Amino acid sequence: MYQWRKFEFFEEKLAGKCAIPDDVQGKIQCCSSGRGKVVIGSEDGAVSLLDRGLNFNYAFQAHSSSVLFLQQLKQRNFLVTIGEDEQVSPQQSAICLKVFDLDRMQPEGSSSISPDCIGILRIFTNQFPEAKITSFLVLEEAPPILLIAIGLDNGDIYCIKGDIARERITRFKLQVDGSSNKSHSSITGLGFKVDGQTLQLFAVTPTSVTLFSLQSQPPKRQTLDQIGSIVNVAMSDRSELIVGRPEAVYFYEVDGRGPCWAFEGEKRFLGWFRGYLLCVIADQRNGKNTFNVYDLKNRLIAHSLVVKEVSHMLCEWGNIILIMSDKSALCIGEKDMESKLDMLFKKNLYTVAINLVQSQQADAAATAEVLRKYGDHLYSKQDYDEAMAQYILTIGHLEPSYVIQKFLDAQRIYNLTNYLEKLHEKGLASKDHTTLLLNCYTKLKDVEKLNVFIKSEDGVGEHKFDVETAIRVCRAANYHEHAMYVAKKAGRHELYLKILLEDLGRYDEALQYISSLEPSQAGVTIKEYGKILIEHKPVDTIEILMRLCTEDRSSAKRESSNVAYLSLLPSPVDFLNIFIHHPESLMDFLEKYTDKVKDSPAEVEIHNTLLELYLSNDLNSPSILQAKNDVDLSLMVKLGTHVLSRAESNGKSVDDNKNLTKENDLLKRQKKGLQLLRNAWPSELEQPLYDINLAIILCLTNSFKEGLLYIYEKMKLYKEVIACYMQTHDHEGLIACCKRLGDSGKGGDPSLWADLLKYFGELGVDCSKEVKEVLTYIERDDILPPITVLQTLSRNPCLTISVIKDYIARKLEQESKLIEEDRRAIDKYQEDTTTMRKEIQDLRTNARIFQLSKCTACTFTLDLPAVHFMCMHSFHQRCLGDNEKECPECAPEYRSVLEMKRNLEQNSKDQDLFFQQVKSSKNGFSVIAEYFGKGIISKTSIATSGTSQTGNTSSASSF
Repeated sequence: MYQWRKFEFFEEKLAGKCAIPDDVQGKIQCCSSGRGKVVIGSEDGAVSLLDRGLNFNYAFQAHSSSVLFLQQLKQRNFLVTIGEDEQVSPQQSAICLKVFDLDRMQPEGSSSISPDCIGILRIFTNQFPEAKITSFLVLEEAPPILLIAIGLDNGDIYCIKGDIARERITRFKLQVDGSSNKSHSSITGLGFKVDGQTLQLFAVTPTSVTLFSLQSQPPKRQTLDQIGSIVNVAMSDRSELIVGRPEAVYFYEVDGRGPCWAFEGEKRFLGWFRGYLLCVIADQRNGKNTFNVYDLKNRLIAHSLVVKEVSHMLCEWGNIILIMSDKSALCIGEKDMESKLDMLFKKNLYTVAINLVQSQQADAAATAEVLRKYGDHLYSKQDYDEAMAQYILTIGHLEPSYVIQKFLDAQRIYNLTNYLEKLHEKGLASKDHTTLLLNCYTKLKDVEKLNVFIKSEDGVGEHKFDVETAIRVCRAANYHEHAMYVAKKAGRHELYLKILLEDLGRYDEALQYISSLEPSQAGVTIKEYGKILIEHKPVDTIEILMRLCTEDRSSAKRESSNVAYLSLLPSPVDFLNIFIHHPESLMDFLEKYTDKVKDSPAEVEIHNTLLELYLSNDLNSPSILQAKNDVDLSLMVKLGTHVLSRAESNGKSVDDNKNLTKENDLLKRQKKGLQLLRNAWPSELEQPLYDINLAIILCLTNSFKEGLLYIYEKMKLYKEVIACYMQTHDHEGLIACCKRLGDSGKGGDPSLWADLLKYFGELGVDCSKEVKEVLTYIERDDILPPITVLQTLSRNPCLTISVIKDYIARKLEQESKLIEEDRRAIDKYQEDTTTMRKEIQDLRTNARIFQLSKCTACTFTLDLPAVHFMCMHSFHQRCLGDNEKECPECAPEYRSVLEMKRNLEQNSKDQDLFFQQVKSSKNGFSVIAEYFGKGIISKTSIATSGTSQTGNTSSASSF
């Protein structure tokens, strides 16, 4: 006991002026508390109720004589009392049990009131003989069912169970093995233990501790100890029986004696309050009584006070109430946690403070604050290891930076590492904490701990640290394997490849890793790191790209819809940027793709890119150059400085070889480009599978004549085709091209010959042979009139008249024949015109004699009535019907002429048709003359009045 430290965690309440009110008369026999009041039973049979602060509330007469025992129930506001009443007959005992309902008050007389007594019960009967009552306890099982245990001085326990108010009760008796000595078998204490459906009763005598199991019938008895006690007993909050003896205080559980605490002195009273053991000890040496409050968990005395002779001890209102024999009282309450901790901190009793807050189940924040102060105290004493142990316990409540700043010194890096490890274990570390911990590992070169931290397997993909931070720190410290492990476990494929490629240069392993990824992930990583892979492993990288863009992952889908299947795969266009510095590899990749995939959704973009690669003059061949450089280097190593000097002297030849290689490569690519232009524009398609404008620009920029000619010809831009030949002065090509494209019978453009003749006329060199050949085709198709030919060729001073002499002679002869034919036609037309005019004049001036004797329609003899027409046809009137104004024979021909005239007039309004005929005709003047000859465009009219008002006049002519 003397080893236990004493503290004043309790203090007197009510300013030390606490006493039983004078209204409570008579000697106090028993006390109870609950539901916010203290109940006192006196020897005069009165029961007094006291409010908070021991203020008198009211009193009532419960028994006619002394009140022996009472208990305030907790669940219902009932009071159960045992006392002496008037003896009705010598056979019946005067002691009876009463139950009062304190919520129901009945007036008694005019001056006082008393609670309603809802039940009165005689304790002793014939089956339960009378004996002295030594202990009393009530258990509220399920109100209104009560279980009352009454201990007697003869070792028997009378139990009454049921609803006393309705007198529905059962009685049974429990007997403790008593000795022959009556004083040794008296029941000194009782205690109920309820555990679920299990109900047990502790019974204490001076010579034994017994346990009864009440759920079994009959109740089962078990002796826990052969030593008892004469002092009252108490029950802890864990339903342990507390028994006090002179040498110690013992705790009993259902299986026997538990822990004991050695406190010297005679135990007068025992109690339990909020985890504290209450004990009034009498010191036989000085005759004083000491009231102690024991904190058994922390092994300290929370309060110690010398008191007078205590008659009763209660707990209510959060305080401990001691009632003395002289009716004085002490009200002792526990100090708040902050006051207790301040007291301990002043004495540097941090371990006690920690135990205190933990035992009293203080909140975690308060516990962490105590631990922090303890850590600060240890840190000030330079006990860094123990200080860190305290700081670690504050994780989750104390800001980590508070601790980290204290241990940033390099000499305390081990402590800092330990703290950061715990911080990560609890998942409370930030990116900065991860960085700091990894830096600690790398500074200590503790690879083993680094492995444990990095490779701890808490679950697939789970980490207690920030992944990117861990990878960054490991890379900076050259722990690349650890960084790769973290990246791979976290599924950060881009970081894993970044380490492999940028830090380690393990390209083969990177390619193998990419191949193992899902297609979508592989595509993302290739886009990000493809430039590095193409630079070092072009062949393998292209192989992976081919698998990504063409691999058959679903044969069923592909069979059902090839286009839909291809749309699900990555497009080669998505990976063009990785070939930015390696056009040769890009060309290889696209060629392989187009060979394997024929109906790609990105076919146009792929062909555009391939055309640019094929036709570019600046595209080099890295593989060829690299091979040549390797050969030259090996020769230099073998032949020494002599070879170097020789190479310098032959530098010009080396450059020539390089230029020749470059030229051959360009020719091969241009050949592929022309083949692509042709294959990507099949005859059945109106538009090619590439951008026409881009193809033309590429051909022009790179002077690719063959491709340009092919595109122009496919687009029917024949004039641009011959313009290309004219720029290169390729006369044979020009004439061959015009033969192919200038034949109108095959859909060509005959005007090309006119352009060709104009070209030779402006050439300024002797080209008689070519001109003669051109004139042959112009004459054959009658493309140009001779005067235009003469004017065009007259501009070339190098041409002589002999070139066109034969052509002019033939043309003059043809013109002479035409003139002769025209003269004959003119004479004929004039003769016909004269005849028509005479006939018209004759019709107007002379009478007509109709001599026909037969009807033109029916060929019968003509009789009256008859109709004669000026065309010399006669008809019966009946044969004409209603139409007597037209000759049936001549009307169709007349109407066809009128219809033809009407159509000509209608066509004269179609300007597009007129100009199209003029343009397409060999001689446009003939078309105009024909329109005038037919009288189509000779009519004019004055503009309408509405138009003339605006000051404008226009012709009504169609043109």
